[in-house]
Amino acid sequence: MAKVSKRSKRKKEGVPSEREIAGGGAIQQNIVRGLSHPLRVRILTVLNDRVASPNELSKELEEGLSQVSYHIKVLKDFEMIEMTKTLPRRGAVEHFYRATSRFFVPSSIAKSWPKSAREGIASMMLELVEVDLVESIETGLFNDRPDHVVTRDPRTLDGKGREDAEIAAAEFFERYEEISDEADKRLKKGEGDGERIQTSAVLLVFTSLKGKRLKLKKKT
Repeated sequence: MAKVSKRSKRKKEGVPSEREIAGGGAIQQNIVRGLSHPLRVRILTVLNDRVASPNELSKELEEGLSQVSYHIKVLKDFEMIEMTKTLPRRGAVEHFYRATSRFFVPSSIAKSWPKSAREGIASMMLELVEVDLVESIETGLFNDRPDHVVTRDPRTLDGKGREDAEIAAAEFFERYEEISDEADKRLKKGEGDGERIQTSAVLLVFTSLKGKRLKLKKKT
């Protein structure tokens, strides 16, 4: 008899996942309001990857320090970021922040946003994907390990199929987060192989043009 995963069982029984629970009520309102300004989205994207100070963010994003500091305060008030440390800098104190959770916008929330907001975040995410890919390929890291994954699978789905694909994508990132937490615990305990491999996962589900095919160039 096939083994039924905990997630599949939850879906079948109508039990909401942790992400769906986190997408409701006050937390949902915080996410919507916190991501309602494009600069806050850019700040949160950086803090999702690493710890940074308003001064560092101001230089990296090429935005005024006062603007960045204001939006840092807003994100902190919405509990989307937290301060991790302070360092003395020339008679002042520099504060460093990180995201309190991975930057993941549940579809239940994104669907309620205006199209312009969805397009803005999607565009930013695609730009970040491009940066990750270019850096990985140019440094030779992309093909450095045999366990990397590259897959493209165009299919024809109906409306229900697209909804199911969306759920499957969310479940992948839910499991990916669990994998990351498990790896962190092993590394902190000094268990496992001890490798620290910076890894990016990208999964896209989108509508494509029917019959549109890329003509691949033959290697000479």
